[in-house]
Amino acid sequence: MKEYRGKQDLTESIRRRFDHLINVVELTVLVLIGLATAFAMAQETWKVLRAGTVSLTDLLLMFLYLEVLAMDARYLRLGQLPVRFPLYIAMASLARDLILNRDGTADQHILIITVGIAVLAISAVVLRFGQHRYPARDDEGRDELSDSRPSS
Repeated sequence: MKEYRGKQDLTESIRRRFDHLINVVELTVLVLIGLATAFAMAQETWKVLRAGTVSLTDLLLMFLYLEVLAMDARYLRLGQLPVRFPLYIAMASLARDLILNRDGTADQHILIITVGIAVLAISAVVLRFGQHRYPARDDEGRDELSDSRPSS
């Protein structure tokens, strides 16, 4: 019986250490993503300041950076990543591509990108509805959409 308990303790110890390692790697990568995104946004801001003009594509690129930062911050803060965030990023990316490549772009290409944006927008709405109508539960059975911060 003691041998079995020893194996259980060893297994639990290995599992805890592995979980800790995964958490450290995850946190490190999230911090690196945040720093790289902030650096890219600073570069874009510097480029706009030097040029003295702001275009719609510049604003859309900054919006993309902002969405990546928001997604990163939410995951760091709550440990959750709504699927909607990457959908928003994809919509803004497609819109930016549409604006950047508007000269000489075939009508079929414009239509395909527009339909792609519409599909992503509809998907975001459906996901949002589904999350509120059928909320996911965490490991303890609590609603994941509820405020996870302690009430004061």
